[in-house]
Amino acid sequence: MLSIATKVEQIVSESAFLTEGISLGLINLSELARQLRPQLESDLWKPVGQAAVVMALRRLSERLPQAAPSPPIVISPRTSELTTRTDLTLVTYRLSDNSNECQRELLALAERHPGSFVSVTRGVHEMLVVCSRPLIHMVESAFASERHIARVENLTALTLRLNPDALKTPGIYHGVLKKLAWNKINVVTMMCTFSELTVLLEQPQTGPAFSVLSQIVSH
Repeated sequence: MLSIATKVEQIVSESAFLTEGISLGLINLSELARQLRPQLESDLWKPVGQAAVVMALRRLSERLPQAAPSPPIVISPRTSELTTRTDLTLVTYRLSDNSNECQRELLALAERHPGSFVSVTRGVHEMLVVCSRPLIHMVESAFASERHIARVENLTALTLRLNPDALKTPGIYHGVLKKLAWNKINVVTMMCTFSELTVLLEQPQTGPAFSVLSQIVSH
């Protein structure tokens, strides 16, 4: 049977936020112990005293390496605002031998609508298409023979333009995603180019996300 200390370490190690918060001394260990007790008692099948949990957390905090501060997010000096695209649809298809031809057909159709948004990402097993809602019929036509996996509508894309030096900055994307996660903002998916980071969000979270990312740009 696992000990209290072992189970506490397991729970903390599974959460990047807990690990970072404890290593930086930002978390009240007594309050954290109180919140962990129900889970510990359920997992260990026995009563767990708060003092024992606090002791386990304190000993764990002494062993954790000191967390390094997040690297600065390097924004391109040529832009001072976020790029926003609204009313987007995300569609995922199973990758097949015909996927490349479907992509070529879609991009050819989309050329007739220069103001619209369309992005195609090829993965190992899937192909992801993000487009402006008026183009969805073109996507369905181009990929009519492909196996459909998922579809998510009413999305917003927020794009940060990064300085090319960001390519050599460890954790640059982590810094952006961490700020969103701390504010309970869920990222549906993200897309990267050499100097752009785009996050796709459900429409209700657009306002909070815009506020968080605007703070990055303003600094």
